[in-house]
Amino acid sequence: MIVEPGDINDLKYNADGLIPAIVQDRENLEVLMLAYMNAESLRITLEEGRTCFWSRSRRVLWRKGETSGHIQRIHSVATDCDRDTLLIQVDQEGVACHTGARSCFD
Repeated sequence: MIVEPGDINDLKYNADGLIPAIVQDRENLEVLMLAYMNAESLRITLEEGRTCFWSRSRRVLWRKGETSGHIQRIHSVATDCDRDTLLIQVDQEGVACHTGARSCFD
């Protein structure tokens, strides 16, 4: 199911107010990374057309690529059947992993 801005509050977030987001390359379907979103970061993602996540360690919002330039442009945001996980298809500019690898699953 495609996620629209009006769906944000209807998703199932965990006790910390977070939902896992699997990020996938839209062209080759490679899984690039897993991160977490809260309602605010999902709203920002949908509004800006690029990924924004919640950092569980730093406890702040972070836009993917804001320091590295490795931006993820949104193609689609979908939810699974239970509405407790997101699948975000992106056009990846540069690499996805902070180690410099294309994918966090290399």
